Order: sequence, then C-alpha cells, then structure tokens
Amino acid sequence: MIRVKGHLVKLSICALSLSSCASLKKTTSGKKNNTPSTTVSTQQKRVEFIDGISTHSTRTNTSKPVEKRDISISRNITRNSANLEAAQSWQFKYAQLLDVAVEDISNQRLYNFIEEWWGTPYRLGGKTKSGIDCSGFVNTLMNTVYQLGLSGNSADLYTQVKRKSIKELQEGDLVFFKIHHRRISHVGIYLENDKFVHASTSAGVIISDLNEPYWKKYFAGGGRL
Repeated sequence: MIRVKGHLVKLSICALSLSSCASLKKTTSGKKNNTPSTTVSTQQKRVEFIDGISTHSTRTNTSKPVEKRDISISRNITRNSANLEAAQSWQFKYAQLLDVAVEDISNQRLYNFIEEWWGTPYRLGGKTKSGIDCSGFVNTLMNTVYQLGLSGNSADLYTQVKRKSIKELQEGDLVFFKIHHRRISHVGIYLENDKFVHASTSAGVIISDLNEPYWKKYFAGGGRL
C-alpha cells in the first residue's frame, strides 16, 4: 500500500510539472507573437500618417503659388533686361544725374540739346555757345525742342505761364527764382525728380536740384506754357 501511494504521489507531481511547462510555453509564445504584430501595425500607421502630410503639403500648399511667382518674376526680368539692352549711353548718363530709372529718360531731342550746351559759360545777354544767359538758354531750348516761339527775359516769361505747384511740375515746365531781387531774376526748365536745367552764373549750363538750400531759398514758383 505504501508503494502504491508513493507511485500516485510521483504521478501527480509529474502531471503538475507538465501543466506548468505548457502554461509557460503558451505565455512565452504569446509574448513573441504579440510583440511583432504591435510593432508592424504601429509602423504602418506612422508611415501612412507621414505620407499623408507630405502628399497634401506638396500638392496643395506649394506647387501652384511657386509657379505663379516664377512666371511673374521671369516676365519682370525680361522686360527690364529688354529696356536696359535698348537704352543708350545718354540715357544712362542723365538717369544717373536725375536719379531716376533709365526707362524714364526718353526725350532724346531734349537731352541731346542739353548735352550740346552743357557747360556753356554764362554771359549776360548772350545767345550763343560762347556765352548765354538764363533767359537766352530757356528761349533757345523751348524753340528748338518744343517748337515754341518764346522771347523775353525771365520776368517776361513769368507773365506768360500758368502757375503750377512743385508737385504738379512736368518735363518742359518753367521754374522761376528771385535772387537778391523783389522781382523774377532767374529762370530754368524743369526735368524730373525736382531737377532743372539752366544757365547759372557760376557754372554755366548745368542741372541743379530744387531741394538744394540755395535754390530752395530763392524759388518763386513754376509754370506751364
């Protein structure tokens, strides 16, 4: 009887050990199977999420605006390049003197006249390239460039124009000054950007700026014929 009981105890211990091993295997195998599946699903979700962002941002946000900007920029560059290529040396010179864009200098007859008379010395009552005064220069320029039959001194010309403010002045308008006199004593021709050409007593035919302290002090007004 004792031997039979001993065998029964041994059999029960073996059965318990076998069942515990099986449970361990199931637990271990469960862990191995669950881990990869979780990783794969997470990676797939991440990949889809990233792809979604890259696709939408590229197609909707960046492609169309960039194309429009490139087209407008290329057109502007083409126009500016064409204008610069067609420009002549006198345009570059006077654009620099007046501090304006090259394409704004277009009146070739006017600037050719100024170029021919540039630096001509001042001489009271003079009307030639050996010497000319302010009204003589203005009358000659207006007759040659604009085909206007003008005559008279600066005070006479002042009575012939329609008054304009500085902001209203355009190329070809006249500008007048009272220099050490109560009446008009000097005249010039407005160009652009507050610049005017005239026969000055100190430097002859030259371009000056209405904003210079000297000319600003004696400026009496502008007018159009």
